[in-house]
Amino acid sequence: MFLEDKSFLLKSNNVNFTNEHGVLLSGKIDLPELSEAHNFVLFAHCFTCGKNLHALQNISKALTKEGFGVLRFDFTGLGRSEGEFSDSNFNQNISDLVFASKYLKGHYKAPTVLLGHSLGGSAALASASKIASLKAVVTIAAPFNPKHLLNSISIKEDNPSKQHIKANIGGRDFSINTVFIEALESSNPQKSIQGLNKALLVLHSPQDGIVEIENAKRIFENARHPKSFISLDGADHLLSNREDAKYAGIVVANWAKRYVVLPEHDKITLNGTATAVNYPDSIETNVVVGKHQLLFDEPEALGGMDFGPSPHEMLSASLAACTADVSDIFERELIINAALDDQSKERMLQIANKCPVHKTLQRIAEIPTKLTEKE
Repeated sequence: MFLEDKSFLLKSNNVNFTNEHGVLLSGKIDLPELSEAHNFVLFAHCFTCGKNLHALQNISKALTKEGFGVLRFDFTGLGRSEGEFSDSNFNQNISDLVFASKYLKGHYKAPTVLLGHSLGGSAALASASKIASLKAVVTIAAPFNPKHLLNSISIKEDNPSKQHIKANIGGRDFSINTVFIEALESSNPQKSIQGLNKALLVLHSPQDGIVEIENAKRIFENARHPKSFISLDGADHLLSNREDAKYAGIVVANWAKRYVVLPEHDKITLNGTATAVNYPDSIETNVVVGKHQLLFDEPEALGGMDFGPSPHEMLSASLAACTADVSDIFERELIINAALDDQSKERMLQIANKCPVHKTLQRIAEIPTKLTEKE
């Protein structure tokens, strides 16, 4: 498939759901544009961040390109979620994640991957045992112990007898309460990590100046197998560089595929002579011609990974190898497994007809194309 515009790979829907206290939380569902999501990722953001942090958006885009659906939401009192931040705490974040998973299960699919960034990673580790559908957990720049956050809090008004305490976190003023601090101090990360019993991926940057990489070491050492560690060399704590976030998303998607259930390959037989095999929304395509296997891809500039020649390059190679006249009538059939609306079907046909090979052959041949829904 030739990608003229990669933005169609992602569509987002705003959603709302309530937590255990009936407080309305604001979320966003990211989905692949032209296929049904094969698995869902529940994404927990960093402390005082929100679902619209650029790093989260870029990681989510990388995941949806690989067919995953993603739910990212604002914790209680943050972003567009209701409630008071001063009344929230680490235990509340854990509860919000559990209720977010229930929303996914009831309206889409139960999440199979839990992904957490920074303190969201700590919350992911602590809540994983409460979400039965999970197969894998991923942390990015997460502290081993949630109370690590206390190192970043500057108390402006230290008076425990007061319900709310004024504090500065990351250069921003917030109102927190004593329960907030007590929840961080009473957490038991070692118990949560050792009892995880799910595949674990730890991503961390050696240059992280907010949460030192020693935290990743402690998480990894306390976890049981299967577990993996990937260094995000050169990245900052917030993965503010787009390429760092994109890389993290690609790594998470490909690692997670080992532990979740994926749909079978789509197989399309062309006139009994060739079979094209790929995953939904994937540019990389394996083609079997008789006893021969060929790998097609697109250059990175067009959304591919450049693992093989593009269809247009292969056509040029074919013409170079044979000077036979090409003047036949070709027929092409696009078979889809997912139920799509008319607008999405039309979009698929438009993309197929913009293929450079199609345009080249169309000058000397007729190529009628039809779309068939697979039952």
